[in-house]
Formats: sequence, C-alpha cells, structure tokens
Amino acid sequence: MPRRSFRVGRSFTGLGLFAVRPIRTREKIAEYKGPRVDAEEAVRRERRGNRFLYEINPRVTIDGSPRSNLARYANHSCNPNAESYTYGGRVFIRALRNIKLEEEITYDYGTDYLKNVIGRSRCQCNRCRRRRARKQREARTLKKRRATRLARLRRRKRGPLARNGEKVVAATKKSGE
Repeated sequence: MPRRSFRVGRSFTGLGLFAVRPIRTREKIAEYKGPRVDAEEAVRRERRGNRFLYEINPRVTIDGSPRSNLARYANHSCNPNAESYTYGGRVFIRALRNIKLEEEITYDYGTDYLKNVIGRSRCQCNRCRRRRARKQREARTLKKRRATRLARLRRRKRGPLARNGEKVVAATKKSGE
C-alpha cells in the first residue's frame, strides 16, 4: 500500500490537507469517497446541514461526510493548487502544479458553493484575504487624506494669523492720532 502524500492538520479555516512530501503536477492525491445518493436524498441531506456533498451529475451525488473520506478536508481556494475530476463515476483530487512540502492542498469548490455557502466576502483563501486587506488599507488611506484635506480647509477659513482656534484681530494705527 503506497504511503499517503498528505496529512490532515490545522488550517486557517479549520482542518485541511497538507503535503507530507513534494507532489508533482497532475499526480493523484486522494479519492473523494462516500455513499452515492440520488438527487432527492442529496437535497434532503443538504437541508439538514450536510456540506460534504459532491454532485457528479444531476442524478448522482456523493455524500462525503464519513470520516474515512480524508479528501473532504481539502479546503476551497480561489487560487487552487489542485483540482477535482471524475473518472468512471469516481471523484479524485489531483495536483494542478507542483506542491511543496507542508503546503496546504486546496481546490476550487465552484461558483455555486462559493456564492451560496461560503460567500465572496467570507472566503478565507489567501487571495481573498489579501484582496480584503488591500481594500481596507486603501479605505484607511482615503480616510486619512480626507481628514487632512478637511483640516487644511478649516485652517484657511480661520485666517493666516489664527492659531488654536483663537481669532486674532490685527491692530491698525489710525493716521492722525
């Protein structure tokens, strides 16, 4: 029996799969296993909160909730290093590129799952976290610029000699006194 090329470990989003050795491009990593259910049963299980359903076609779905299905721990990423594919009614995960030692194994769950379950704003993959952080930095910078601009405008309104909110009255000499 060949040794597994991954281990289950602590991930940023919970549990995840991590490479225990370098994995080559297009190398098979794991099989997504579980009982096959029809479309009606899949909908029933989804309503009960099952999130490990993998739809092979409109009629057949694999329920990947058994703990013996280690492929269920592969997390979602918008910038994945692996992909899922179907061969002979079975689902496998394979590497899209070379995966380094201790790198998390991720694949794209698809747009339906991303929109309906995860949500774009709650995706925890590295790409989405960097995008959100960049937007927050830009918003803070913009807020600082606005505050600086507003302070500058307020200073101009007070006049050139005004400081600390005081009004300075310029003393003028009247001619002839």
